[in-house]
Amino acid sequence: MPKRYVAVDLGAESGRVIVGSVENGFEFEVINRFPSRNTRVHATLHWDILYIFSKIKEGLKGAVEKYGDEIVSIGVDTWGVDYGLLDSKGALIGNLVHYRDDRTDGMMERLFDKIGKDEIYRETGIQFMQINTLYQLAAEAEHTPQRLAAAERLLFTPDLLNYWLSGVAVNEYSISSTSQLFNPKTGSWSLPLTEAIALNEGLLQPVVHSGTVLGPLHPKLAEELGIKHEIKVVATAGHDTAAAVAAVPSKAGEKSAYLSSGTWSLLGVELPEAVIDAESAAANVTNEGAADGGIRFLKNIMGLWILQECRRSWEAEGLSIDYGELAAEAAREEPLFVLDVDDPRFLKPGRGEDTMPNRILDFAREQGFSLPERPSQFARVIFEGLARAYAEVIEKISRAGKTEIEVLHIIGGGCQNELLNQLTADRAGIPVTAGPVEATALGNIMYQAIAMGELKDQNEGRERIRNAGGIASYTPS
Repeated sequence: MPKRYVAVDLGAESGRVIVGSVENGFEFEVINRFPSRNTRVHATLHWDILYIFSKIKEGLKGAVEKYGDEIVSIGVDTWGVDYGLLDSKGALIGNLVHYRDDRTDGMMERLFDKIGKDEIYRETGIQFMQINTLYQLAAEAEHTPQRLAAAERLLFTPDLLNYWLSGVAVNEYSISSTSQLFNPKTGSWSLPLTEAIALNEGLLQPVVHSGTVLGPLHPKLAEELGIKHEIKVVATAGHDTAAAVAAVPSKAGEKSAYLSSGTWSLLGVELPEAVIDAESAAANVTNEGAADGGIRFLKNIMGLWILQECRRSWEAEGLSIDYGELAAEAAREEPLFVLDVDDPRFLKPGRGEDTMPNRILDFAREQGFSLPERPSQFARVIFEGLARAYAEVIEKISRAGKTEIEVLHIIGGGCQNELLNQLTADRAGIPVTAGPVEATALGNIMYQAIAMGELKDQNEGRERIRNAGGIASYTPS
């Protein structure tokens, strides 16, 4: 009887519950797909985490109805930095606030006045972004101190969902490392930073590594869903990028970089330990935890979020936009200009007339560029901007990490964009491979299979992914 694993893969745009197995290579099917809903309450942007959990339960029940006791475990990966606060009885104190909420505006600069920017980087080696948990918690202490006062535990998004699934409260390594509160050198929470924001030391939980079995499904949840056999809850690679990077089809000893391409673009290399020095600080490179216990030395780039927001705006105007068709049309367009994708104006969701297309038009006017008119023209300038950003980051990562990069592996949904892949190869001047598309789900399944003893380690998992094929190649022109 094959072992089957339930991978809950939550992205900023949508979530999925997937059943996978590794007996004959990697095989999987999507049981259900749903939007990662968020909503504003007055001025605050929240995740609808209870709705998300209801869809996870729906997917798990459907998986068991189809495969019975072949389902042996479940694991969750999500976006980074966001968290939930629990009271003394384990109840959630309010909905999770979305990392794109306005509450962190100006918070980095205020915290730099309290504890120096250089010290923050020395402690964490994390890229400075206002969305990081450190600044969210500083904002929490300033705006809603009553929530922190009532809290006894802080769980990051996948940790919270694991807690609801199992009743076990821990912080997983890869997701903890995104917070800018974790010291990768000591492997523990940074006391200087928790003290700087007056964070109750007991809020942060013990850190466990990817592939840790937390225990069986909570008995009340099993009863609710009518599940009769034991299903383990595994703290897989909780950060979706860590899960995706685990599935990069690289070979041992290869001089390669990876690009996880989706709502965010995350580009970097794998290193055995953190690099925290003047050069990495100047390049604003981040040291995040890898699923195998090492380091993902990378930079966050704005990513396809800009196009996703444009699409949301166009569809609100009555246009129907298919990403595949849009990319094909963009390939036939002449590039009007190269968008600066990391301009801060592109970080937040649009509101009213302040839409993402209008922000791009404002950028073009400021620079004296020709204005895009058709969606395909907007898409082309976004793709050109992303390709240029990727090439620049490859150079920075190589220099700061003191490592050569001879090939780039693109994984995730964005790797299906043939135009962007070719533009990236051209700009970077190195070969590019594209695939697997479902790298995040594969990495999630891989670490469940390692936890359950079906795979020896990550190298064996990567070999099976390479042997499965379906990976395209692009040569720089």
